[in-house]
Amino acid sequence: MFIRDLIKSNYGRKNSYINNQTEFKRLDSCTHGGLYSTDNNQEIRIDFSSNINPLGISRKVLSTISQNIRNVSITYPDPKCRELRRRISKYLDYNILPECITVGNGATELIHQFVRSFPYRAFIPIPTFCEYELAVRRMGLKIDFVDPLENFQIDNDLMIEKLKKRNNNILFLCNPNNPTGRLTPVEIIKKIIKVAKDKSTLVLIDESFIEFVKNYERNSMISYVMEYDNLIILRSMTKSFGLAGLRLGYLVANPNLITKINLNQISWNVNGVAQIAGIEALNDQDHLVRAKKIIEKEKIRILKAVREKMKGLVAYNSDANFLLIKLKNKDSTWYKEELLKNHGILVRDCSSFRGMSNEFIRIAVKTRSENELLLTALENMEENINN
Repeated sequence: MFIRDLIKSNYGRKNSYINNQTEFKRLDSCTHGGLYSTDNNQEIRIDFSSNINPLGISRKVLSTISQNIRNVSITYPDPKCRELRRRISKYLDYNILPECITVGNGATELIHQFVRSFPYRAFIPIPTFCEYELAVRRMGLKIDFVDPLENFQIDNDLMIEKLKKRNNNILFLCNPNNPTGRLTPVEIIKKIIKVAKDKSTLVLIDESFIEFVKNYERNSMISYVMEYDNLIILRSMTKSFGLAGLRLGYLVANPNLITKINLNQISWNVNGVAQIAGIEALNDQDHLVRAKKIIEKEKIRILKAVREKMKGLVAYNSDANFLLIKLKNKDSTWYKEELLKNHGILVRDCSSFRGMSNEFIRIAVKTRSENELLLTALENMEENINN
């Protein structure tokens, strides 16, 4: 309806074609990291722009795929992902039944599916993942952005104040937030959910990075989905289990919400390889445990190195598997291009995040040897800038 009205309103006007093309481009635009975020991807040696498990995919998952690839490839996948949902249910525990889970082709598909199921006006704290905004705009819906505090912490008081003013909305809350890595405590989230419930507002909490958080079970809202009937939890397996190319994510909520969300799900949205990979990944918890140990140790090392040796950079504390860095001397586009051209390192230019300037880049925490190459490159660039 929104696109049709847009075209109709511009019909017959001068430059209408240009106007329409510009609007289509805006609605289809959402900048991400990864190898295909640059035209010079052949220069990439190490990708620090994608925040996935530093160990990549589990060897056990690779073995399972190899053993089953022929049969899986010639068979239609289970459109309801029954076995995978059962395995997710067991993994989550908290007495969450498979009926409380729906699976998607990555977390992003589920964000768009959620908005199609509940086409309401949205609250979005910024800066954050751009797909929330894109999903809402594609439905022609209005957005009320919530500006952050000076340290990029979400302004919870402002958000609650905004929630109290309107009924029938949706709220997106990324926890820990991307790109800041900041975690909102459970007690604050519960307060937000209660206010939202009083105003008939649904709250989608994106926990795509929660499994990288230390003692993450204490900070997840998964166990509250049956207590709050306006709460939806989003999880990504592409990041925590290194399945980015296979695309896998899931939503958890009370069965009534899941039933309505599933009405907007296409058939066979999750391929057979992704389904068996997801099941085996959840069976190999040691892989995630090893990755978390690396992240915890390396995050401390990177922060220390940047703070002690690179005066032109400011590294923020993070609860996730990535770090936000403020640049004092050059802008983010320059840093991204120079790191790629001279060192083969790709970082995330944060200037495309709504609410952020070109003073920030984001880097994933990877293995020690990879992180060492990044730190050496950053230190060399700092020296060149100051000379």
